[in-house]
Amino acid sequence: MIATYHKHVLEFKRPSGTSRGILKTKETWYIVLHDDDKKGIGECGILRTLSIDDRPDYEQKLNWVCKNIHLGLEDLLKETLEYPSIQFGLEQAFLSLKSIHPFLLYPSDFTNSQDDIHINGLIWMGEPSFMKAQIKEKLLQGFRCVKMKIGAINFETELGILKSIRKEFSAHDIELRVDANGAFSVKEALEKLKRLSELNLHSIEQPIKPRQYQEMAKLCETTPLAIALDEELIGVFDVTKKEELLQMIQPQYLILKPSLIGGYRGSSEWIKLAEEQKMQWWITSALESNVGLNAISQWTYTLQNSMAQGLGTGSLFTNNFESPLVVERGKLKYDKNKEWKFNLV
Repeated sequence: MIATYHKHVLEFKRPSGTSRGILKTKETWYIVLHDDDKKGIGECGILRTLSIDDRPDYEQKLNWVCKNIHLGLEDLLKETLEYPSIQFGLEQAFLSLKSIHPFLLYPSDFTNSQDDIHINGLIWMGEPSFMKAQIKEKLLQGFRCVKMKIGAINFETELGILKSIRKEFSAHDIELRVDANGAFSVKEALEKLKRLSELNLHSIEQPIKPRQYQEMAKLCETTPLAIALDEELIGVFDVTKKEELLQMIQPQYLILKPSLIGGYRGSSEWIKLAEEQKMQWWITSALESNVGLNAISQWTYTLQNSMAQGLGTGSLFTNNFESPLVVERGKLKYDKNKEWKFNLV
C-alpha cells in the first residue's frame, strides 16, 4: 500500500464572518491510499485557530503517517491521538479503500437516493442587512431550521434581527438556533441568555469560552435557554475525561464535529456518554470540502437522529469538488445519478 497527502485551499464565495474573524479561505488536506488498483480517499479538515491540531508540525505528522501507513488503521489512530482531523482522514481513507466506490462509505437509503437528512440553514455574521438577506434566502429555500452566528456585532442589533424573524415566523414555523462561539463574558452571559430565551429559540451553542468548567456548569444549571457544547469538546481525548466533563457541566445538548473530535470513533464515544446521561446531540460539519461532508453525512444518516443536523456547508466554496450531495428545501440529499469530480489526484 502507498499513501500520499495533498493540500487544497478552499475559497469562500463570499467572506464569511464568525466571532473569531472573517474567513476568506480554508485549507484542507487529503490522504490518498493506493493498493493495487484500489484507491481510498480521506479528508483531514483542519480549522485554523479552532482545531486542537492546528500546530506547526501538522504537515510533518501527515508525512509521517503516509510513510508509516503499513502500521494499519488501529496503530495509526493511537499515534495520531492529538491530531483528530488526521484520525478522521485515516478512518475515511481506509473505509474508502474497502468500498466498492471510493466515496460510497456507508451504503443506505440515503446514498440510494431514497431518503434525506433534515439540516439547518447557516446564517453568517455581517451587517444587519446582509444577515436579514441571508435569512430571507434560507426561508425561501424551504429551511425550517436556521442557525445564526452571533457575538461579533452589537448584541442589541442581533437581538433586533432575531425579534424581526419571530414577528414573522413563530417557533412552530421556524426553529431558531444561535451560535455564540464563546463570545459572551461570564459576567454578562446569563442576562443575555434570559433575553434570548424570550424569543423561543431552540438553543445556544457555546455561550462562553471553553475551559471555564464551573462557570459553564452554573450556566447550564440556571439557563432559561438550552445550551449546546461545541468548542468545549475539542481536545478532550480520554473517555474518562469526556465522562467527567459531561457529569460536571450537564449540558442540554452536544454538537459533534468529527474533524475536530477524532472522527467516527471520537464522536461515537461522545454519543454513547451523552445518551447514558440523557443528553441530546447532533452532528455538524466543520467547513470540509464535499469529500469530508460526504463522509460525515453518510455516517450521520446511519445514526437516525431526527433533529436538524448541521450539514449544509457544501455550497460555500468556489472550488469545491462536484459530488452527488444536493440541498433541497432544507434537506440534504444524495443524487446517485450525479458523478463525483475529484480531480486533485
